Parts: sequence; C-alpha cells; structure tokens
Amino acid sequence: MAGFRIGRGRDNNRTPQQPSRQQPYGQQQQPPQAPYGQQPYPPAGSPPQQQWPQQAAAGGHGEPEYFDPYGQQQQPPPYAGQGGQGGQGGSYADNPGYTQAFAIGEDPYGQAATYHAGAGAAPAGPTGPRLPWKELLRGIVMRPGPTFFQMRDYAVWGPALTVTFLYGLLAVFGLDDARDDAINATLANAVPIVLSTGVAFVICGLLLGAVTHTLARQLGGDGAWQPTVGLSMLVMSITDAPRLLFAVFLGGDNMVVQVLGWLTWLAAGALFTSLVSKSHDLPWPKALGASAIQLIALLSIIKLGTI
Repeated sequence: MAGFRIGRGRDNNRTPQQPSRQQPYGQQQQPPQAPYGQQPYPPAGSPPQQQWPQQAAAGGHGEPEYFDPYGQQQQPPPYAGQGGQGGQGGSYADNPGYTQAFAIGEDPYGQAATYHAGAGAAPAGPTGPRLPWKELLRGIVMRPGPTFFQMRDYAVWGPALTVTFLYGLLAVFGLDDARDDAINATLANAVPIVLSTGVAFVICGLLLGAVTHTLARQLGGDGAWQPTVGLSMLVMSITDAPRLLFAVFLGGDNMVVQVLGWLTWLAAGALFTSLVSKSHDLPWPKALGASAIQLIALLSIIKLGTI
C-alpha cells in the first residue's frame, strides 16, 4: 500500500525562498539590480509610483521647482518686473502653476470697468468743453440730452443763480395776491418784497436741487452735486418762464395761463428726468423717481398758487 507524505509533490516548481536579511537601522533596502539593458521592476508588494520629471530652479536662489505632468520641457518664469511690465506680454505668468508680482498702483490687466447703474461705463473725463451761458441756455431748450451730458462735470453757479434770481423777481407778479401787494405798496416797500422773493426762490432752488441729487445718489447715481443742483435750478426757471410771462399780463386765473402751467410742468418733468439720467447714469424710471419731490414741490408752491 503506497503512502504519500503531506506537502510533497505540490510546490515542486516553486523557487526556493531566500532567507530575508534585515538591514541595519537607518538604511533602506535596495531593490535587486536588473541586468544591463533591461528595465528594473518595482519591488513586490508596493504600488508603482509615477516618476515626474523635475526641472531645476533657475539661478538657485530658493525658487520653487515646477513640475510638468506631461513631460514637456518649459523654461522657468522670468522675474517679475523685467522689462518694466512685470511679466506682461505673453510671459509665463499667465500659465497654470505660475505666479506674477505687481508693483503698487500697477494694473496689468488694463483699466477695469466700473459699474454704473443703467449704463456700461462712465467717461473717464469731461465729454466736451464748458459751454458759454448763451449756448447753455439754448442747449437746455433745443437739445437737452447732449447738453446735460456735456455739462455733467462742470459747475454752472453763475448762470443758475442769475437766472433763478431774475425768475424770482418776476414770480411776484405772476401770483395774483403778491402782485396786488407789490403794486399797491410804495416803492420803499415794494423793492424789499421783490428782492426777498428773488432770494427766496434761489434758496428754494438750491434746496430742491440738493434733494434731487441726494435721491439720485441713493438710487445708485454717481454724478457730482454741483452740476446737478445748478442745472436743476436752470430747468426750474426756464420751464416756468412761458407761464410766468402770460401770468404777468393776463393774471393767474386766465385759462391760457392754466393750460401753460400744466404743459410747462410736464416739460419740467421730462427735463428733470433727462438731467438726472445723464448726470448720474441712471435709467429713466429711477431718474424720474429722484425728481419726483422737486416736481411735486414746484406744482404745489409755484403752479398751484396760480392754477
């Protein structure tokens, strides 16, 4: 009866195992040397590691090493500030993995556009020369939009104060009760009444223009306060001039004067909307909302007193 020994005949083809030799502490076991012309294989039991080609830092001054996973040979980035542009104009600073340094106040990507409500970007400076007072008054009536846009950076205190003061002097005779008091009074009493009315209209125009400017800024406008207030005073005086001329001779109760009062009030609303829109870069609904208080004040103080 034949017998078999356990373990015999099962692993005859297995190569005999070599006894492991422990390396001294601090030394790493070296993989076996492959024959000449053959690629060495990684040691058994450890996953293969991808070898990344390293590129030496240029200059050797502590610069970081740049790794290219695709094996493409690249040049190290130039120092920031070479040529006075800090790596602009097709440099390596725009590639992934590189950084770029800029000087204080330098804008390497050009002038960035600033947000303006209702418009793309505001002009960098004045859009034209300052208009003389004759062309300014004519432009408000004939071409209000381009005139407001051109004068958005200029203060117009001289024409605004003068025209508003003259308008206030004539406004006394446009109101029936005030006109009777001024006509029946003596010259010594009539002059202070007329002058005080002119000053009062100037102050009223300044306050209403300041309110309009403040509301425009609250709604996202970016215009200056001096052009806005000055131009609003001119609009207030110019638009009510036709009604005032007829009211001086026909009286405030005349039907023609009343119709002109409503028409000039609507014209004032259109001009105020255009003024705020051009001066503050606002769409017309917001510009009309910013002018609402001034329009209501003009209707209740000046026009309703006659109408």
